[in-house]
Amino acid sequence: MIKLPANYKHILALATPLILSNLTVPLLGAVDTAVMGHLPDPAFIGGVAVGGTIFSFLFWGFGFLKMGTVGFTSQAFGARNLLEQQAAFLRPMLLALFFGLLLILLQAPLLQLCITLIDGSAEVQQLAFQYSTIRIWSAPIALSNYVIIGWLIGKGEPKLTFILQIIINSVNIVLDLIFVIELEWGVEGVSLATVIAESVGFAVGLWIILKKSDFFASSINWQNVWLRTHILALFTVNRDIFIRTLCLIFAFACFTRLGASMGDEILAANAVLMHFLYFSAYGLDGFAHAAEITTGHAKGRNDNEEFRKAVKASSAMAFFTAIIFVILFYLSGQFIVDLFTDIPSVKSTAASYIYWPIIMPLISVASFQLDGIFIGTTRTADLRNAMIQSLATFLISAWLLVPTWGNHGLWLAMTIYMAARGITLLKYYPALARSIGPGTSEIKSIKS
Repeated sequence: MIKLPANYKHILALATPLILSNLTVPLLGAVDTAVMGHLPDPAFIGGVAVGGTIFSFLFWGFGFLKMGTVGFTSQAFGARNLLEQQAAFLRPMLLALFFGLLLILLQAPLLQLCITLIDGSAEVQQLAFQYSTIRIWSAPIALSNYVIIGWLIGKGEPKLTFILQIIINSVNIVLDLIFVIELEWGVEGVSLATVIAESVGFAVGLWIILKKSDFFASSINWQNVWLRTHILALFTVNRDIFIRTLCLIFAFACFTRLGASMGDEILAANAVLMHFLYFSAYGLDGFAHAAEITTGHAKGRNDNEEFRKAVKASSAMAFFTAIIFVILFYLSGQFIVDLFTDIPSVKSTAASYIYWPIIMPLISVASFQLDGIFIGTTRTADLRNAMIQSLATFLISAWLLVPTWGNHGLWLAMTIYMAARGITLLKYYPALARSIGPGTSEIKSIKS
């Protein structure tokens, strides 16, 4: 039996429930794809894929609400600042409700623009529109859930995060099966299931925070919540993460659009294969979240030694997990494809490109880990700049490779993009490491 050092055990204790909770997200997407994939026309898979991409823009574009909350919350807990822990929840929650209502008000032009930009057959576009006009009504709830989950992660409560994600996605999966398989509501059923599940999650999340947290034990200090310097810091961090997230989503939207231009079979096959990437990404994100928590706490305590130990332990375990994902995908890849669809043309098309997503975990693990480190320490300007450089790399790669190699060229461009995300962040890492205060051993030597 291998004995892990204490800091490795701590990372594993944080990461395990986060990995399990993260994996329920692509599992949900997998169920969405699977219930559509067993309908007779590949356009149903394409409609849900395009609809999901639209909400990657409209909802994931506000992913800064979660990531910024993690960074500020973890640092507030590291510094043991109760007032700032309270404000780290309330500030982004007010923003989430505002942006969610704004999306509902602007839904007509936003949805029309998104569906027009993402090329696809007329049938795929119609199904995507049906999906989107229902899903948009969950905007305030969905964005608020980002804040709730981000605050729980930043506080270092992975088990509560796991419970909340399990509830949201279990409700969604059950309703998927009822609405689509039993009631035959098609893409509208998939969308409605998501709206209801997110609403249930919001109610449960608020209940968890009120029952399990002590930051409402005293009255809310609204003067601290609206403190000008902290509001400016919040907007600066959120602006940088917003730009970074838009670049990320734009790359995946371009991937979907270029695949759609090659036909419904390619679009559907890519939608199935992307679930390999989603599963590995959300799994590896568990260690990235652990890095966010531990590096954020280290920054809150201004402890460089603790910071470096957190980076080393979380990264080593993430790389080991990436190797496991590659082995699992290699051994069970075709079986996974068969679970998603029984349409022969989609299955044969997916088989032609399956090795690209199989190798992706090893290519992308560095980018996930470094994302977590930079978010936990709120070094978001570096995160933004690295993502802009990576997006440019992807667009140039796609422009050069797709015309010659088709969908293989598209997958190669995506592989280059994921590698570029890690390489560009590594360039900024030395300055980040130097910015954290002295280690505990250095502090003791100074005192003595």
